[in-house]
Amino acid sequence: MKEKNEKQNNGDGMSRRRFLTTAATGLAGFWILPSFTIGGVRVAPSDRVVMGFVGVGQQGCSDFRSFSSCPGVQVAACCDVDSIKRERFRRYVTAWQKEQGVAERCDTYEEYERMLERKDIDAIAIATPDHWHALVAIHSLQAGKDVFLQKPLAFTITEGLAVQRAVRANNRILQMGSQQRSSAEFQQAIAIVRSGGIGDIKEIHARVGDPPTPLNLPEMPVPANLNFNLWMGPLNDPKIHYHPDLCPPVSLDPEVNEQLWGAWRWYEETGNGYPADWGAHMYDIAQAAIGMDGLGPVEYIPKGYNGAEWATMKYANGIIMQERPYIEDNPEARGIKFVGDKGWLRVGRGYIECSDKNLLKKKEEKIEKGQYEVSSPHMQNFIDAIRSHTDPNSPVEYGCSTNTLCCLFNIARELKRPVHWNPATLSFEGDKEAAAHRLYYYDYRRPYTLPYLERRN
Repeated sequence: MKEKNEKQNNGDGMSRRRFLTTAATGLAGFWILPSFTIGGVRVAPSDRVVMGFVGVGQQGCSDFRSFSSCPGVQVAACCDVDSIKRERFRRYVTAWQKEQGVAERCDTYEEYERMLERKDIDAIAIATPDHWHALVAIHSLQAGKDVFLQKPLAFTITEGLAVQRAVRANNRILQMGSQQRSSAEFQQAIAIVRSGGIGDIKEIHARVGDPPTPLNLPEMPVPANLNFNLWMGPLNDPKIHYHPDLCPPVSLDPEVNEQLWGAWRWYEETGNGYPADWGAHMYDIAQAAIGMDGLGPVEYIPKGYNGAEWATMKYANGIIMQERPYIEDNPEARGIKFVGDKGWLRVGRGYIECSDKNLLKKKEEKIEKGQYEVSSPHMQNFIDAIRSHTDPNSPVEYGCSTNTLCCLFNIARELKRPVHWNPATLSFEGDKEAAAHRLYYYDYRRPYTLPYLERRN
């Protein structure tokens, strides 16, 4: 792969690729009809939102299926480091376009920067591995695009904070892919807790799952269809090498899709394990319910420290949140239990229960489980936010504080001792060992650099 000097930038300015000044050759202006109909709804050109997708594995394809149900959305292009996944996505999009009666075209790119040069694309959906989230999101924002970013916000604390600065500096819209914010049972749970229905909250039990482990996959030959060097991107760890579990293969003709989720998320060198994968969902809801969006716990105590049975996070107001079963007789189920001085409430995907049944609408005591990973209401909220240029229901500050929480959870676990964090100053306040941890900050592999970087420790 050629050296990507174009990724370098100066301070908070644009990367060297001239995103806003270089028009994509021969691609200015979109090619669909002056108006078109989706689901019986006629869409005017002024209401159309044209999207590009970066990362089109199984999550990116699921996100496309959700966006395809939103009136006024069109898809112009996709990007992935795997050429077979690019072609699979192109086929999905052109088949959908044919059904809608619009011109069949979805351009494919290996390098997302080329796609960002296009002035006919309004928004970017990102479903890459976590270590690419910050750079793709920031460069998209600098290019004047609104962003739908799959959770977690970033791989590290400093990356998440940099994305937050970029959103506000460029006056763009960013929606986190935390679809539980748009799910009825979680909305109801948040409302009940916020209203004091179960009294003052004392404890939160949030089951998310196990932390990551050291990478132990054997090295294998890289297939010709995969640019693994580009997949690595800014990661700067010589222990990382290719294994198909990191980048689950697919095939075409006949189509055989991924047989597992990308295992990069389960290893310390490339991901944050369940504390980020599901913590970005469950901790996110917990923070929303107790009014801690944009803030977070001040102390993180790992499991096993001084015999502690559960990993514990303490808020400045006295609330504690533990990673522990939320349903005692189903310890592996993922969800949240809020314990107040007047009762309790439990909520998971497709499930909500409360000690005071009068607080629940009868029709919502048991909610049919849906396909939450293709939740179109959450995507529709993003599209509506673009049109009104107002924050969506899961804006960057919410995603940033949850991302910081998930990283701090793992930092305390790896250091095997409590870690203190000041959400107001965004600092460890003198803990040099924690500040040196890779999940706070790591040096990018050359020539990659992180715009909007600001280290306070």
